[in-house]
Parts: sequence; structure tokens; C-alpha cells
Amino acid sequence: MKEVKIGNLTVGGGKGLFLLAGPCVIEDPERTLMIGRRIKEICDRLGIPYIFKASFDKANRSSYSSFRGPGLEEGLKILAHIKKELQVPVVSDIHSVEQIEPAADVLDVLQIPAFLCRQTDLVYGAAKTGKCVNVKKGQFMAPKDMINVLKKMEEAGNENLMLTERGASFGYNNLVVDMRSFPIMRDFGYPVIFDATHSVQLPGGAGTKSSGQREFVPFLSRAAVGAGVDGLFMEVHDNPEEALSDGPNMVRLDDLEAILRDLKAIDTIVKG
Repeated sequence: MKEVKIGNLTVGGGKGLFLLAGPCVIEDPERTLMIGRRIKEICDRLGIPYIFKASFDKANRSSYSSFRGPGLEEGLKILAHIKKELQVPVVSDIHSVEQIEPAADVLDVLQIPAFLCRQTDLVYGAAKTGKCVNVKKGQFMAPKDMINVLKKMEEAGNENLMLTERGASFGYNNLVVDMRSFPIMRDFGYPVIFDATHSVQLPGGAGTKSSGQREFVPFLSRAAVGAGVDGLFMEVHDNPEEALSDGPNMVRLDDLEAILRDLKAIDTIVKG
């Protein structure tokens, strides 16, 4: 299992769990920073390497009127400030080739959204920067087919790569997580992450927006850690009911530490 460098962190390589977490989208800059600060304090107590996550633009919304965030320029400024304040690496989604260069100037991880995991120019271009690239497996993709995505990025000369499982479409407005996905993708030799909150999303399940079932996050997370994942991705908010995006599937900030304590204990058993 390869190790991956993310800013000043080295993760993977069979080491303990690491966490990518933060609000779904940048809302108020101060609130976003507060959430990141609280998560960092929790991770410091538990000894879990932490990467801050928030999207500067949610481009794949159900409705044209859905909140998307501050956009590329302002969003990257906010992420750069959070990175400096918290002294942690940062990750955010990119959606087009034009976003790669400015995003790579700030982000430590360039994340490819699930719907775009087969977009060759985007995947190859992100890898070409030399930054760590995290590709979310499409809801329509078999885990074994993600080897082709990795090969595209290796062609760019980059082996600082990660894959993320976020569930597969199961009929309409529903996702399921096939636990076989984790050992299949880990056999490719790169760290594999479980997206615990998007996996409980009910896509489009609320008409003009997605719904979700956050109550199942702890259960699926325990199963994924038991299956040997390297890292976890969680969207976290201090008050999900008033979040501007993905509230129904986000973890409540006050619940995060207890969940992570359980997961770290399971990971210690699994990885010896």
C-alpha cells in the first residue's frame, strides 16, 4: 500500500485512519472556520490526521436555485485563510479543467467529484499538477473499473493518488455501499477512503434537493473501517437542519467525537 503526501501529512501505507471533514459547502466564512477548528481539536485529541474539507462551488445541484457557494475565486481565498489559521491541509472539488491551476495553488488535495470520475481531461490535468488527487468512484462505476482512472493519472506521472467509495445507485433516490468495494480498490495499491455522509444521501429524494439518512453514518462507517479502509470523508455541520447544502446527511458536530472514537478502536483492531 502506497503512502500519500498531503501537505505536511503522510497517510496510507497501512497506517491508522485519517479524516477529510468539514461542511458540505462554504457558507459563512467564520462559521466554516469554526467548524474546522472544532474538528481539528477533536482529531488532535484522538490522534487522527486531519484534512479540512469544504466546497467552493457545488456545481452538481438538483435545482438551478440551490445554493452553490462563494465560487472559485472567493472560495479559494477562504480556504487559504482556513489552511493558514488551522495549519492543516485542505481539499475541495474541482469541476472543470479551467479550475485546476488556480485550485492547485491553494489546495493540498484536488478532489474529482463522482459524476466526473471518467472525465479524462479533468482527471489527467489534476494529476499533472503533482498534487494529491482524490477521485470519488461514480455511483455508476464498478470498483474494479476504477483501475482505469488510476492508470490515467499514472500516465500523468503522479502516484500521489486516492480513491473514495460513496455508494452505488440502487433504483431511484437511493444508494447502497458494497463492502467488497474496499478490498477490491485497495488491491490497486492506493489508499481508499469511505465517504460516510454522501453514502447515506438520497439523491434528489426531496424533489428539488437531495435528502439523506444521517442516522446510518455510524453503522456504515464501522463496517467500512472493519473492512480496512485507510481514511474517512465526512461532511460535518454544527446545525445540519439549517445547512445550505446536504443537511440531511451531514454529521452533527456534537456527535463527531463519539463516532470517531469507535472508529479508531475498530481500526486499531483491524490494522493490529
